[in-house]
Amino acid sequence: MKILVTGGAGFIGSHTVKELLRKGFDTVILDNFSSGRRELVLGGEVIEADLREKASLIPIFRSQKIDAVLHFASLTQVEESYKDPQKYYAHNLTSTLNLLEAMLRAGTKRIIFSSSATVYGIPQQIPIPETHPLSPPTAYGMTKYFVEKILQDYHRAYGMKFISFRYFNAAGADPEGQLGELHDPETHLIPNILLSLLGEKKDFNLFGTDHPTPDGTAIRDYVHVTDLAMAHVMALNQISSLAECEFINLGANQGFSVLEIIKKVEKVTGKKVEYRKKPKRVGDVAVLLASKEKAEQLLGWKPQHSDIETIIETAWNWFLKKAGKRK
Repeated sequence: MKILVTGGAGFIGSHTVKELLRKGFDTVILDNFSSGRRELVLGGEVIEADLREKASLIPIFRSQKIDAVLHFASLTQVEESYKDPQKYYAHNLTSTLNLLEAMLRAGTKRIIFSSSATVYGIPQQIPIPETHPLSPPTAYGMTKYFVEKILQDYHRAYGMKFISFRYFNAAGADPEGQLGELHDPETHLIPNILLSLLGEKKDFNLFGTDHPTPDGTAIRDYVHVTDLAMAHVMALNQISSLAECEFINLGANQGFSVLEIIKKVEKVTGKKVEYRKKPKRVGDVAVLLASKEKAEQLLGWKPQHSDIETIIETAWNWFLKKAGKRK
């Protein structure tokens, strides 16, 4: 199979490309490199293009004869999307609609979409099953929700087969040390803590200490990025045989509060974490915890690297490696 990976130079995309290459897939990476990093591309054919420019996409599909698409490309900063929703609606929806049009014109009718647990909004039950009501609190989450609805219509009308993966908190780094997070700005919890320990960030801010949780800080479900990548490869192998299109959570079904993460980081690194308490951010919910039964039953997916200390250790090794290069 020839696979097109949009956003293949990003955090999750690059780890997935590595797994695709390892499994022998013919892999094409499409990225505009606005946030993706060339150093995270370990192989495959690279096409620099922007999904918002429809005219450039159709020739790519005609020449490449793509069998399936993994769609990671997206703006992803939740807080920014609250402040500038127009930017997110225009970018994420336009790029996806252009991609789908190019796929239909070329006869490519299999897509795996990078969605998010934020589509659930405030949880009504924990852990969260895929049947939970959807109520995204921010424009970022709404774009994921709208794309899922678009995919349902494209399946009904045009026979488009899809799997939509609802990620919980992607974290960690390639266990072999070749890949990791290189966001600018960095908004994820664990990297921000680790970068503060390396002096890359002056202050680490702890947002929200008054959540209705045992220690007052938000609880999240962390899943290792390599486990996410493996789920995408499993999905590619099974998408053609699935009777229905699917929405599937990808999480570890283990919750850790921010203060618990800080303690785990201190254990792994042997360093004291200093932080400043700040008010919780718009859109933050107290607890997000995934039900992972569907991923296990449907795909046979079982996280191999998602215990929290492995997540932190692989991320720490990555940032130590990058700091060594800078020094």
